Amino acid sequence: MLANRKLLKRKLVDLENHIRGSLRVHGLKVGAIGRHDFEARARGLLDGADFVFERMIDSLLAVRNAVLEGYDRLQTMLLNAVAADPVCRRFMTVPGVGPVAALTYKVAIDDPHRFSRSRTVGAHFGLTPRRHQSGSSIDFTGRITKQGDMTAREALCEAAAAKLLRSRRGSALKAWGLKIAKKRLMLCAITAVAPQGCRHPAPYVG
Repeated sequence: MLANRKLLKRKLVDLENHIRGSLRVHGLKVGAIGRHDFEARARGLLDGADFVFERMIDSLLAVRNAVLEGYDRLQTMLLNAVAADPVCRRFMTVPGVGPVAALTYKVAIDDPHRFSRSRTVGAHFGLTPRRHQSGSSIDFTGRITKQGDMTAREALCEAAAAKLLRSRRGSALKAWGLKIAKKRLMLCAITAVAPQGCRHPAPYVG
């Protein structure tokens, strides 16, 4: 369900971007608009446009509507699945964690007893830095390994970004992340906070 939803979302974004680009060639700009208002805005811009161009955009909008209908159906299924799952509901009590991140994390963890310690979960998803060592002369820490489930890693990073940038609730973890952002970059702070979500609280425990 998660993979199918992601596929339809990606196709939906591709279609919308293509329609925007086609309209822009003729000097017509859609601008910032909600997903469910996109079609009305695009059709409004076509008023008085060339017949062939209007039919072309109409065909693309018809395909977009079909994709949007399927996406909305899968989104409803996902929300219902999360609402019926006590573990996912508990994950969503963490600021920044939404239904998609909660379900993605639970599916990726699968059996929590595979992990003897919660801190190993971050390494499992490739969110720990590489360590470069060679004798006594070389010993430095590099970028994250990016091993394991990419979807789970993306979900954790999105949740970390929401916690740092959108959540108004303060916490020691948020303060620590913002301190890193001041010294380096916000992207570095998000990457640092993401694996901490695997430890506070530990998966399925507490």
